[in-house]
Parts: sequence; structure tokens; C-alpha cells
Amino acid sequence: MRTNEEEVSSIVIENARLIFRNFSGEEGRFNSKGNRNFCVLLEDDLARDLEDDGWNVKYLKPREEGDEPQPYLQVKVRFDNYPPKIVIITSKGKRQLDEDEVKNLDWFIFDKVDVKIRPYTYDINGKKGVAAYLKTMYAILMEDELELKYADVEDSAQSSLFNDIDG
Repeated sequence: MRTNEEEVSSIVIENARLIFRNFSGEEGRFNSKGNRNFCVLLEDDLARDLEDDGWNVKYLKPREEGDEPQPYLQVKVRFDNYPPKIVIITSKGKRQLDEDEVKNLDWFIFDKVDVKIRPYTYDINGKKGVAAYLKTMYAILMEDELELKYADVEDSAQSSLFNDIDG
């Protein structure tokens, strides 16, 4: 395991497969309130390399007998010190999400996701390792046929729909 933070490089995963999404930071069985994170499935060779460098790679139990455990990495999403750049892409263009909007990523259906994950090397009471933090994410949203059909219709009526009708 490497011990010097400069030696551990950021990783880029294209066509990332995300699981256990909690961009909203909801409290749950495996999550404290306010901790935003997600997990990304890893290829076996990348998982071995990351483990060698001290990253906290975990494994899903096989679903069927004879299957191998599936490696994955939990990635933290924090906006306090080094906020990530998170961009969604649709047929209308791209848009960077702010801290209040990223909660929507829990529900979006993605066509493709590319992520860059930065390392944070820690040594707490003799326990050493590398934590994963989201640096950059570009996510292409899957759009259904109705979204595509009406994508060019201007959203000009929205403000009038929600005006006080009593005057």
C-alpha cells in the first residue's frame, strides 16, 4: 500500500455503473444523515490496483452460485472544501448542478455516466487508507420518447400557471 498522498492518483471511470445512490444525504440503514455518496462498480483489474494503493474497495456478494463477488467503491460527495463539478446532459444541452440540485441524481435514469474520483489519503489512529471523493461527473440522462417529442416546446406558461389566481 502506498502511504504518500502524492503517489495516489485520481481515477477516471467512463461508462460508470452507479449503485446505492444517496446524493441527497438521506439517513438510512447504511448512511448517516447528511452524508452524500454513491457507489461505483469496478472491473476486477481496476479493483486490484486500487486495493494495492490502499483504496477501500468492497465486494457485493454473488447473486448466483458460481458468480464472483462484484467489487465496488463508495464515493463521497462533499461541497464544503472541494466541491465537485456535476454536469447533466440532455438533448437540450448541458447544465451544472449546484449543491441543492444534486439530490435529484438519486432518481434520474442515466444513459451514460463518466466520473473522476480524487483520493484522500488518511492516517487516523494508525488506520491508513485512501478515501474516494467525487471530483467531476458528467451524466447523460435517458430521455423517453415524450420528453424528446416536447423538448423544444418553450416553458413560457409555467410562471402563469403558478400565479395567484385571485389577483
